[in-house]
Amino acid sequence: MSEDPPSSPPPRSWFERITQALSGEPQNREELLEELRHAQANGLMSNDTLSMVEGAIEVADLTVSDVMVPRAQMVSLPIDATPGQVLHDVIESGHSRFPVHAGDKDEILGILLAKDLLRCFAEGKDCDLRTLLRPATMIPESKRLNILLKEFRLSRNHMAIVVDEYGGVAGLITIEDVLEQIVGDIDDEHDDDDADHSMIQSTAHGDFVVNALTPVAEFNERFGCAFSDEEFDTVGGLVTSEIGHLPEAGEETAFGGFHFQVTKADARRILQLVVRVHEA
Repeated sequence: MSEDPPSSPPPRSWFERITQALSGEPQNREELLEELRHAQANGLMSNDTLSMVEGAIEVADLTVSDVMVPRAQMVSLPIDATPGQVLHDVIESGHSRFPVHAGDKDEILGILLAKDLLRCFAEGKDCDLRTLLRPATMIPESKRLNILLKEFRLSRNHMAIVVDEYGGVAGLITIEDVLEQIVGDIDDEHDDDDADHSMIQSTAHGDFVVNALTPVAEFNERFGCAFSDEEFDTVGGLVTSEIGHLPEAGEETAFGGFHFQVTKADARRILQLVVRVHEA
C-alpha cells in the first residue's frame, strides 16, 4: 500500500514571516522600524500594514495634547439652549457626542449623546438636557495615547475632556482621534467628498480650519492670494518652511497677509491649521 504524500505545512502569517526575516534582534525602536521597512520592501507585508505598525509604535510617544481637538474648535452645547437649538446644532455638526457646559466651556456638566436626544424627541418627552447628560471623563493633556486607548476600551467611553495644568478645558479627544494615529484618517458618512468643503472650512469666529494637505493652488484660489507652489505643493509645506522646523501643535506664524496656527501635527508632518486673514 502506497504511503500518503506528506501534507504541506500551513501558510505562515505575515507576522511569522517578518519574525523569521529579521536579520537580528533589534536593539532599539529605530532598528525595529528599519527591520520592518526591509520586510515590507521584500514583500512580507503591505504598505498599509507597515503604516499601521509604525503608527501603533509611535502612539506610545504621543500625548493627548498632540492630537486633541483644541478648545476653540470644540462643538459644545450650553445647558440653557432650547431643544430646537440643540437639535439644530446636533444635526448641523454631524457629531454623535457633545460636551454640555454651563456659563463657559470650563464648566463642563456632562456629555450629551445624539442618540439619547433623538430618542427623547421620538418618544415625545420633555427633553431637558440635564436629564440626558452622561458623566464626562476628564484627563490631563500629558496622558499618553496608548494608555488612553486602553482606558477607552475598558470604560467603553468614546470621548474625554482634556484639561490643562490650571484645571481649565483645553479641548477634547475621542477614540477616533487616537485610532487615526494608527490607521490613518477615518472618514464616515458625515464627511463631505467635496474637497473645497472638507479641506478648507470656515468657523463661526471668522477663522478657517485648513487641512495641511490643501494644495497651494487651491488655497490661492479660495483666498485670492498668490503663494508660489514651485517649491511646496501644500499649505503645510509652506508653513513648515516658514517656521523653519517641523512644528508642534500650538505654534504660530504670520506671512503673506495670513496668520497660521498649527492645531494638529504628528512626528512627521502638520495635519491641520487654523488660518486667519489679516485685516488690511
